[in-house]
Amino acid sequence: MASYVSGLIEGYHDLMDNKSDQRVKDWFLMSSPFPTLAICLTYVYCVKVLGPRIMANRKPFDLRNVLIAYNAFQVIFSSWLFYEACDGGWLNGYSLRCEPVDYSTTPEAMRVASGCWWYFISKFTEFFDTIFFVLRKKDKHISKLHVIHHGIMPMSVWFGVKFTPGGHSTFFGFLNTFVHIVMYSYYLLAALGPQVQKYLWWKKYITVLQMVQFVLVFVHAFQLFFIDCDYPKAFCGWIGMHAVMFYFLFSDYYKQEYNKKEARRKAAEEKKLSDAAAIKAADAAAKLTAGTTANGLYQDPGKLMQASYVDPNAPGDALRQRAFVTTS
Repeated sequence: MASYVSGLIEGYHDLMDNKSDQRVKDWFLMSSPFPTLAICLTYVYCVKVLGPRIMANRKPFDLRNVLIAYNAFQVIFSSWLFYEACDGGWLNGYSLRCEPVDYSTTPEAMRVASGCWWYFISKFTEFFDTIFFVLRKKDKHISKLHVIHHGIMPMSVWFGVKFTPGGHSTFFGFLNTFVHIVMYSYYLLAALGPQVQKYLWWKKYITVLQMVQFVLVFVHAFQLFFIDCDYPKAFCGWIGMHAVMFYFLFSDYYKQEYNKKEARRKAAEEKKLSDAAAIKAADAAAKLTAGTTANGLYQDPGKLMQASYVDPNAPGDALRQRAFVTTS
C-alpha cells in the first residue's frame, strides 16, 4: 500500500514538473491545482450553505449600482479576451481543423499563453454572479446548473493553461468570451431598471446561444480523433465531454425555465377564457330569470318561461300565441 501511494505521489510530481508547460509554472495559481480546487470548493460552500444562512434573517441588499458596474466590467473584460483570441490566433492564422500548441517563447506564443491565463482568472471573477444572488436573496437563481457551471470551470481551465495554453483547445475560450459579451450586456441592461427591462425579450435566446456554443465545441474537439493532429487527444476528450455535460445541463434548464413557463402562460390564458365564458353564461341566466315581457306575456322575477312561440297557421290577423310558464 505504501509503495502504491509513493508511486502516485511520484507520478503526480512528474506530471506537474516534467509534462506541464514550463512557461506558466511560476504564474499565479499555476504551480499546483490545489489552491484552485480549494477556491472552487469554498465558493460552493459559501453560495449553497454559508451565504444563505447569513442572509436568512436579513433584508436583501440593493445592489443596483454595483451590478451596473460589475456587468460593465465583465463586458469590457470579455471583449478584451475575445479580441486577444481573435487577433492572437483564431482570426489570424489558426486552423479550425488542427492547431497544435506553440510551446515556444516567441512574443506571439507568449501572448496566447497569457491570454489563456487571463481567461482562467476571469472564471474567478464570475463567482460574483452567484455572490450577488445570495446578497439579494435570489435563491431560486442559484440553480444546480449555475453552481456546477461556475464551480467546475476554473478547475477545468486550470488544466488547460497548465498543459496546453494555446492551440486547438482555445476555440472554447474564443466562443465563450463572445457569448459572455452578449450575456453580460443583457445583465447590464437589465440592471438599469424596469424602463429598460421591458425591451429585453431575448433572454431565452442567450441560453440557445450557449447550447449552440457547446455543440460547436464538441464537434471541434472530437474531430481530432479522426485525423492526424499533433495535439493531445486526452484534452480533446476532456473538452468534448465538458461540452456534452454542459449542453444537457443548459438544455434541462431551458426546458424548465421557458417551456414550462410557456405552458403556464397558455394555461392562464385558457383559464381566463373559461372564466369569461362562465361570467357570460351567468349574466345570460340572470337576464332570463329577471322580470321580462316575452311575446306579450309578462314574466315575474323568479319565473322561468320554458317556451314561447307564435302559431303561423292562425287565421287572419288574430295570431294565437301559446306560452308555457312555470313558477318557481
